[in-house]
Amino acid sequence: MNLENVKAQMRKGVLEFCILSILSKGDAYASDILKKLKESDLIIVEGTLYPLLTRQKNMGLLSYRWEESTQGPPRKYYALTEKGRDFLASLDNTWKELVDAVASIRHE
Repeated sequence: MNLENVKAQMRKGVLEFCILSILSKGDAYASDILKKLKESDLIIVEGTLYPLLTRQKNMGLLSYRWEESTQGPPRKYYALTEKGRDFLASLDNTWKELVDAVASIRHE
């Protein structure tokens, strides 16, 4: 079994949860989201992030707005919608249940 492959699959499973968590702290530009994920050792490339943001937007979890930039073209800033906040709260509960279940199994 390839450890790196398993680790990558585990990261993919929590990536959307992490994106919503980052946006729960405030609106963010895609590069800011990438930076925060990388700072947390969740390595991701733009080609992976944009489809996830689009899917979350299409689900009504995110909205976006354009802002002019002094350093180039306008930037798209993402924000959580009310539906996104509710969904994140549900994911928080699910995450806690999962962590507790895994901890219980690991410490038996």
